[in-house]
Amino acid sequence: MRRSISFILGTTELKSRPFASGVDFLESLSELDPGCVLLDLRMPEIDGFGVMSELARQGADWPVIVMTGHGEVSVAVKAMKLGAIDFIEKPFEEEALLDSLARAFDQLAVTGEASRRRREAGDRIAQLTAREREVLAGLITGMSNKALALRLGITLRTVEMHRANMMDGMGVTSLAEALTLAVQAEIAPLEIAAA
Repeated sequence: MRRSISFILGTTELKSRPFASGVDFLESLSELDPGCVLLDLRMPEIDGFGVMSELARQGADWPVIVMTGHGEVSVAVKAMKLGAIDFIEKPFEEEALLDSLARAFDQLAVTGEASRRRREAGDRIAQLTAREREVLAGLITGMSNKALALRLGITLRTVEMHRANMMDGMGVTSLAEALTLAVQAEIAPLEIAAA
């Protein structure tokens, strides 16, 4: 089956890398460029559900197409809950496989761009000092400079200085840009103390 699928993909100029088992795939994951995963559910050592769980645990949000010879609704639902974007039943038509892969590659492009933006935003924010990150986290909540000064126990002038340094450090010219980067990097908002 692996050789047959690899041959089909080769005729369409899609580069594939077949693995003998889920364990082999997971052991090679760190060496692989992001791609689409065509995953059989029944495999030795670890089944397809286990592979999808491990992909999620490792943060590899690659599109997964599940294939199985057992097209039960409950199996498809479980696969989709674990993140599969499509479910194809063996034996399948070549056109159905290629259509499913085309959708997966479209999704990969979207998630790849989002991941790139998240990484770049995280890299820019990593340049900030701990206090500058606190100021940014406060700004995410909509706190004013004055409220931030009270919350952090520093002067208004110090907040303004950290805010200016934060903007310079992130290479942004507006608060909107800074907040966009913070959201992309998934910075947690500063907790507001209850009164």
